[in-house]
Amino acid sequence: MAEHWRKYGKMSVAALLVLAVVMIAGSYVVSCFLPVGQVTYSLPVQVRVIATSSAPLPPIFVVTHVKTPDSVKGVYYTSWAAGSERFRKQMFDLVDTTEINAVVIDVKDYSGRISFKVEDPMLIAASSSEDRIPDIKQFIGRLHDKGVYVIGRISSFQDSYLVKGHPEWAVKTKAGAVWKDYRGVKWLDPGAQPVWDYLVAIGKEAYADGFDELNFDYIRYPSDGNLKDISYSWSAGRSRTEVMKDFYMYLRAEFASTSVPISADLFGLTTSALDDMGIGQMLTDALPNFDYVSPMVYPSHFGAGYEGFAKPATKPYEVIKFSMDSAVTKALNASSSPMKLRPWLQAFDLGAIYTPAMVRAQIKATYDAGLNSWLLWDATSVYDKNDLLGKEATSTAGN
Repeated sequence: MAEHWRKYGKMSVAALLVLAVVMIAGSYVVSCFLPVGQVTYSLPVQVRVIATSSAPLPPIFVVTHVKTPDSVKGVYYTSWAAGSERFRKQMFDLVDTTEINAVVIDVKDYSGRISFKVEDPMLIAASSSEDRIPDIKQFIGRLHDKGVYVIGRISSFQDSYLVKGHPEWAVKTKAGAVWKDYRGVKWLDPGAQPVWDYLVAIGKEAYADGFDELNFDYIRYPSDGNLKDISYSWSAGRSRTEVMKDFYMYLRAEFASTSVPISADLFGLTTSALDDMGIGQMLTDALPNFDYVSPMVYPSHFGAGYEGFAKPATKPYEVIKFSMDSAVTKALNASSSPMKLRPWLQAFDLGAIYTPAMVRAQIKATYDAGLNSWLLWDATSVYDKNDLLGKEATSTAGN
């Protein structure tokens, strides 16, 4: 028995030793080819792709435009108001319940800031945009759903912000410093071609975001401030009316290939004045180059003695009727359609408390002059519904 153990036991021990060596060597070899560290698990690629592709994609907002109404009846809103839910509620109430079918909203105001984020590289480089209306496309879309015509107002040569980055484009003092008006506002030289390009870029950006019409305001030379100490390097050697007419023609040419209507805001006195009043504006120069022209015939802005009125602000019907009759005559003499005329009317207290009856008197005077469109201005963006007719009113209702 002992002999048997010695014979076979030695062989078993040897076999076990060989097996142990093989296992140790195998483990070493395996460890060389397997990664060490934390083991992670992931789903097969095709499973992940299927899970991702099944998630709903956000809808793409499509910008639309509304055709110009035959009779435009609009109100003005600042960009700050247009970005406020409180003011939007009032705006929607107006367009839902009254004759209002258009709103004018600042794209760029007197500060020079653009009211929403922009995509044009030129405008981005100018760093002039603020996010006052963060949902600009969707907001205009909501107005379009209600059939509202949306006009974008662009304050043109009054621009303190752009002057900071481009003082070489500014109106200057005779000593070469940047000039300011009595309110401290800086102006761009109306003859500066780069400014024209900048304004066109703003207009095209606004149209791409849904604005149906581009309204250019402050398209003139300064009228207040120290005008004795003022110089225009870009406009040197040319008359102010010549420069402004060239600018009007430039806008017309730049937007000719688009379907966007363009309009101009002019001083109220352009309706009856025989000259440019020192600001370069002539109604007969503007009419051929714009789809619509809006003289700002606020009665409070006419001086004492205008047409024999000691206080024109107290004579809303008479001032508007005389002004727009004069404008119609000028349009006909210039072989232009009087229906291009769309006056800005006073809906604010200045020179008198403007009651609903006084606002309606201005609208009636506009109709009595043979016109059918008007815009109401109040810098506070607050309007009295009693100034307006109900939604069911006809476009020719007088009062």
